[in-house]
Amino acid sequence: MSAVAKYYYPRTVAVIALLGVGLWLALGETRLAWWSALLPVFEWMEGTVFGVIGQTWGAAFATVQAIHLLGMALLGGSVLVADGRLLGLLLTDSSASAVQDQCHRLFVWALVLTVATGIFMACGVAIKVYYLNVFWYKMLALSAGVAFVYGIRRPLLRQGLDTIHPRIIKLVAVASLMLWFTVAATGRWIGFSG
Repeated sequence: MSAVAKYYYPRTVAVIALLGVGLWLALGETRLAWWSALLPVFEWMEGTVFGVIGQTWGAAFATVQAIHLLGMALLGGSVLVADGRLLGLLLTDSSASAVQDQCHRLFVWALVLTVATGIFMACGVAIKVYYLNVFWYKMLALSAGVAFVYGIRRPLLRQGLDTIHPRIIKLVAVASLMLWFTVAATGRWIGFSG
């Protein structure tokens, strides 16, 4: 067993176990107890300054929503470029490590921007999104995506792409694309719900 496999096997199992527990909680009876306990938090969110601004000033909400969309475009673009490079489809004349590092920096900033603006937007319609199942699916997908990036993808790729089997690299890229597509699809689905 290689040094990379020894080091990352327990971490991979831990991330998969966490995702399994999250899925079990999301689909099991425990979810109902937690979900009920979160209602006061969402009621409080609507009463915050962000909630009041989001509810009363449509222009402010629309501006934040536009910034949220730009953040999502940056996040999606960084994922597409980074994973496209891992799959050998994009920027093949550039160093894969350099592309990964630059895309990850952009990913971090885009994630922070998207989460911050998403919280503002959620405050304006907190009770509405509380009752939308798709909102919770998006939060689960977003948590899985972030756990995958920081628990599996980033640490694995830090070891150096030349030390990892090409099939593993391609599997990581495909898994990443699938996760972030799910985040985007569930986010878009919120717009069609309620």
